[in-house]
Amino acid sequence: MTHHFDICIRGGGIVGHTLALLLARDRLRVGLVTQAPNTPPPVGPDVRAYALNAKSQALLESLRCWPDAMHATAVTTMRVLGDDGGEVSFSAADLAVPALAWIVDVSALEAQLSDAVRFQPQIELLNSPSPATLTVVCEGKASRTREELGVEFAVARYPQRAIAARLNCELPHAQVARQWFTQGEILAFLPLQGAHGQEVGMVWSVQESRAQDLLDADEDDFCAELQQVSGNCLGQLKLSSPRSAWPLQSAQACPWIGVAHGQAWALAGDAAHTVHPLAGQGLNLGLGDVAELASILHAREYWRPLSDTRLLRRYERARRTEVSATALAMDGLQQLFSKNGSTWQALRNWGMKGFEHSGLAKQWAARHAMGLWQF
Repeated sequence: MTHHFDICIRGGGIVGHTLALLLARDRLRVGLVTQAPNTPPPVGPDVRAYALNAKSQALLESLRCWPDAMHATAVTTMRVLGDDGGEVSFSAADLAVPALAWIVDVSALEAQLSDAVRFQPQIELLNSPSPATLTVVCEGKASRTREELGVEFAVARYPQRAIAARLNCELPHAQVARQWFTQGEILAFLPLQGAHGQEVGMVWSVQESRAQDLLDADEDDFCAELQQVSGNCLGQLKLSSPRSAWPLQSAQACPWIGVAHGQAWALAGDAAHTVHPLAGQGLNLGLGDVAELASILHAREYWRPLSDTRLLRRYERARRTEVSATALAMDGLQQLFSKNGSTWQALRNWGMKGFEHSGLAKQWAARHAMGLWQF
């Protein structure tokens, strides 16, 4: 059967748009379904910001979709503080790289990708799925298509919710990303608005039992608690956006590829996996998925169709290894820092101090997080 499209991508977020642009470079006919069925429109301003590593930055730059310096703030220093004197710091200068990561405004990146897709003749925007040689599902963790395919999605829920907001700070952030582990909770300040900005994206992973109280708290009381946890490092803090929240989980689909009703399919991004956000690797993993899939399809033997299951298994095997290793590392760190008791507190802070002076091990971890070294 001849289809109008070579590939139909279900899900028009950052991952889906990026895949569409990568495939279009190979002159493939791509249908991009920009809205998953029954997805409600967003309410209020988008406060999300993603930490993108060097590999993701290079990928988006190659598509000419990298936002300007005001919307993609380079992180030159990263400080991670424990709950009893432990501290780990990373410096771009020490590693001889331009940045450890970039904190990117979601809306700015989405706008860049949307503009690029609109001017790409190989891509057609769709309101509903269309038959294709291969369907790639990029609908996110609540994917309806994944459910329809009968794919198992093993979810491990954390007893935490992430609270996100934007903060105006009395002092400039100086391109420093900061993270505090305190009593089983994790607070991160991510620098925004360029090198000299005084706004940060806040992500606070808090115990489920007190998440709603923090969401309902008076703005001044909320910011006062943030200042206490952050050691007043950026001076007076003020909310510059509403607060939003979502439950935290780690999940992985099985399988990632298959054939249903004669139609080949593959999962990518959050439709295939989610991890704890403590290291900001979620979108990096999703972009890694589509870069790998596009590379495998580009390099396929001339006689293999896009729907060849052996071809798709190469993609699944390659990505499962990295995703599983990252998920295991994130879960281990979350479990370690959620343990109560003086013994656990002493152990994890001792470990942080040792890691800070570990030399090659610390350098390897930093370069892996930047996407420069793989497992």
